Amino acid sequence: MGKGAAVAIVCKTPGVGGGKSRLRPVLGADTVARMSACFIRDIAATLDGLAPTIGGSRIAIYSPAGSEEALLPLLPPHWRLFFQQAATIGEVLHASTTAFLAEGHDCALVVNADSPTLPGSVVEQAIAALRESGDRAVLGPASDGGYYLVGLKRSHARLFEDIVWSTPTVLTQSLERAAEIGLPVVLLPTWYDVDDAETLGVLEAELAGTPPAFAAPGLLGATPRHTRALLATGIGGLKA
Repeated sequence: MGKGAAVAIVCKTPGVGGGKSRLRPVLGADTVARMSACFIRDIAATLDGLAPTIGGSRIAIYSPAGSEEALLPLLPPHWRLFFQQAATIGEVLHASTTAFLAEGHDCALVVNADSPTLPGSVVEQAIAALRESGDRAVLGPASDGGYYLVGLKRSHARLFEDIVWSTPTVLTQSLERAAEIGLPVVLLPTWYDVDDAETLGVLEAELAGTPPAFAAPGLLGATPRHTRALLATGIGGLKA
């Protein structure tokens, strides 16, 4: 298994790197920064709790440069930072996965840091699929037409090219790129990113006990301790 799996989140440092442009007008920049910090804490905790057999490294792919001191306190002590700021998210994903695989990891996964309730079992499913014989990619479809997770065992630049990022066609276009190069794709259960008022409502409903309508039967979200505590103060409307 070599160095095990490289499992990373891709994020902008809260309060420094911007992000969540569709939520800032609704909640304000300060609240969005606090929420982003909670999301990072919670998804990092979920990835920290993966099965020990996964091994490998836990990494935050971050921007902007110079924000390390603000980001590190949000992560478990053994996590490392990987700076990557490029023109498109596709360039970030390709450069990051290529670098992690070159380090000797048997597979590389990148998870969106905007999915605080992402079930750890879904990430474990992705790694199990990548560890089967033969080359393949793993994608986690997001409810908005993008994807919340991408996993590879070999570098494939074409998978990230000619994609109109941040649109409902990202997953469809990515599957087209994979088909062009003959790369098999395993699709995970659908989950969601919290990046606008609608998906914030989905999160609030989930924390109040109503699973997302698109969730597979029996698939339960992780418990986002930090996010729940923040929303329970009344941000977004959820009360403790």
